[in-house]
Amino acid sequence: MRISWPIFAALAMLTTALPVWSQNFPPWSKGGNNPATEQGFVFAVPDVDNVPDLHGNSEGAKLVLFIGGNQFFVLPQLIGAFEKQHPELRGQMFYETLPPGILRKQMASNNTLTLGNFTLHVEPDVYAAGQAAVSEMVAHGELQDPVSYASNDLIIMVAKSNPKQIRSLRDLANPTLHLSMPNVEFEGVAKQIADSLRKAGSEELFRAVYETKARDGSTFLTQIHHRQTPLRIMNGQSDAGVTWSSEVRFQEKIGNPISGVLIPSEQNTTATYAAALVRKAPHPEAARAWLSFLKSPEAQAIYKEYGFGSVK
Repeated sequence: MRISWPIFAALAMLTTALPVWSQNFPPWSKGGNNPATEQGFVFAVPDVDNVPDLHGNSEGAKLVLFIGGNQFFVLPQLIGAFEKQHPELRGQMFYETLPPGILRKQMASNNTLTLGNFTLHVEPDVYAAGQAAVSEMVAHGELQDPVSYASNDLIIMVAKSNPKQIRSLRDLANPTLHLSMPNVEFEGVAKQIADSLRKAGSEELFRAVYETKARDGSTFLTQIHHRQTPLRIMNGQSDAGVTWSSEVRFQEKIGNPISGVLIPSEQNTTATYAAALVRKAPHPEAARAWLSFLKSPEAQAIYKEYGFGSVK
């Protein structure tokens, strides 16, 4: 499936008005997620021209990271800490936080991505995603020297105070609930969600959420990644969606009116994240330094702050 809209157009369609919280539209960082030191003329319109998943200046970058989108809020601190250890790379890093499947499509398309009228060609040094995807790419000779560095589990994201009184995964089959769920086409988390839905209610629950409700329109399948879910919940378009628990932690941390409903351990599914050196990476030395940094106590503490678990 192709992305039907460019990122900024998809975000624009998520709202028909600009409520008070519109100031929190992605990238939510007010410019703080851009590692480039020379940013020139800064132009952005919150819900129109606002590309939240491309960070920094790709021109002349000395380290390029392709990282699964669910880690977008961790990267500013990680990069700041990494640059202190490697000052020669300060302001020389570029990273993307699109869904892992879309990043793979970009790599398979001569490392080229088009967003609306903008086309970007940039060669990655590091690819980071779920461990299974990274292992598959290593087996195919696309990546090498993998490192496992963090874990995460699932949660049901809801509006603050949980006005719909959602208590469990089984509640998501309720035909009156409007859901925002990751698309199985290119979001790895959808596989973990499918596993948990089956644990909670067998194949019937999975089909109700991802097939029946998708057909009748009460399940919205994200076109970009699950960053759309809190936007839809805050805008009243969706009542709930399953995301990584770290994403609820982030939304609460920045003060957005989002809460989470815990999923019991016997129904939850834990993912392990891995990163690896891209074959023929333009900057292998810098890439290896980043991979080593991910396992450092400092990087692990940052991941823990945002709700990620460690990996033995």
